[in-house]
Amino acid sequence: MATSRRSARAEAWRSRLRELGHFFRDFTTSSPARFAIVVFTSLILIFTALLSLPAASASGTRAPLADALFTAVSTICVTGLTTVDIATFWSPLGKVIIFVGVNIGGMGVLTLASILGLIISKRLGLRAKLIAAGDSNPLRAHGGPVNEGQTVRLGEVGQLLRTVALSTLVIEGVLALLLYPSLLMAGIGALEALWEAPFYAAMAFTNTGFTPNPGGLAPFADDYFMLTVLMIGVFLGSIGFPVIYTLSRHLWHVGKWSLHTKLTLITTMLLFVAGAFAFLGLEYDNPGTFGSLDAWDTTFQAFFLSAMTRSGGFSVVDVGELYGSSLVVGSMLMFVGGGSASTAGGIKVTTLAILALAVWSEAKGRASVEAFGRRIPSDVQRVALSVVAWGATIVALSTITISQMTKAPIQEVLFDVISAFGTVGLSTGLTAELPDPAAYVMALTIFMGRIGTVTLAAAVAATSRSQLYSLPVERPIVG
Repeated sequence: MATSRRSARAEAWRSRLRELGHFFRDFTTSSPARFAIVVFTSLILIFTALLSLPAASASGTRAPLADALFTAVSTICVTGLTTVDIATFWSPLGKVIIFVGVNIGGMGVLTLASILGLIISKRLGLRAKLIAAGDSNPLRAHGGPVNEGQTVRLGEVGQLLRTVALSTLVIEGVLALLLYPSLLMAGIGALEALWEAPFYAAMAFTNTGFTPNPGGLAPFADDYFMLTVLMIGVFLGSIGFPVIYTLSRHLWHVGKWSLHTKLTLITTMLLFVAGAFAFLGLEYDNPGTFGSLDAWDTTFQAFFLSAMTRSGGFSVVDVGELYGSSLVVGSMLMFVGGGSASTAGGIKVTTLAILALAVWSEAKGRASVEAFGRRIPSDVQRVALSVVAWGATIVALSTITISQMTKAPIQEVLFDVISAFGTVGLSTGLTAELPDPAAYVMALTIFMGRIGTVTLAAAVAATSRSQLYSLPVERPIVG
């Protein structure tokens, strides 16, 4: 009798585990958005465990949970913010773990999973193509039909994945080769530079901004060749893999570029130049930043700062010494971020471009939003508006929460929170001093910023539901 009861209880537990397994499988496979969140969360937990190993810290002791978790989030989400000094706190093993993590996070977990599937099976099924396409175009995270007149069609997903893997290896390899001589000239040993060069290359291309040596980029403040190489790496990582894919096929045929490619490149360059001139005009007389530099040095450093506030995260000047007006400009640039399906964060440059085009069309009294001979549909405009609304809400709530916890100056809190949301990595110095509860809030902000507001919203919503009726129209007063 007792044996039969134990057998019944065991069978009940097995049944519950099977139901839990079915629920988890259905939840993760119902949409690429939910799958992305699950995989990102799993990777963060894995890397938290790895960084918690005593061998991962320079002291040989277990890292505090808050520091290990925050570093894991910042690594997988390619952010660059940190509560500890990467160069001195982590051992060589810890730095290797971080190096691997940023490359995984930089390519995108959905893309990486699809690449592994492509390598193993030599082909991609429809589900794998949909998952990978969701990583290249957030609009695919929504249920329902998706117009194939987009940046990357399903039939091109396999080629895009090959471009992602190849471009990551080639670009980081070339960057490492270019950076190696500069490290040697800075007095770094040949063997140590052989490790630091690919580390810097990965941090540039993935737009992370971690530095493996004490003092960060301070020893290279006058090495404009190295700083230029880092800027190029950040730019290539921030334009997005779909743009790299388009350029690899039609580099000299501008007429064949997609609308997404044109909007990304034009908006990126406009923000880069506008940001540089803004920093140049605001900081030229600041003794803590550009005040002691000559005209050439000031101009170069203004362009470097503009590039890094877009998502790069490297810094030569002390960000905490910037004027409040410059912090506002930097916050605006960080909130926009880089290109879609890139290693950069923020609301993305195409989102800004579409909203700007919509405002221009409304001012001109046009019935539709158009650019380069193409009409931008209303659903894309609604998603762009939703991204800005979600992003602003996340930033506002995080800023209020952390400001209340720390009682720090609001401009410093806002700058670091937007840096976290945009996965930039620049800091006024506040992040390193956060108490554990505030560090967890900042880590959650990083996570939501990297996952993407569109993906986050699509994961919360079960699926899109068709509506077979239309309600009466009424126009409220706007403005």
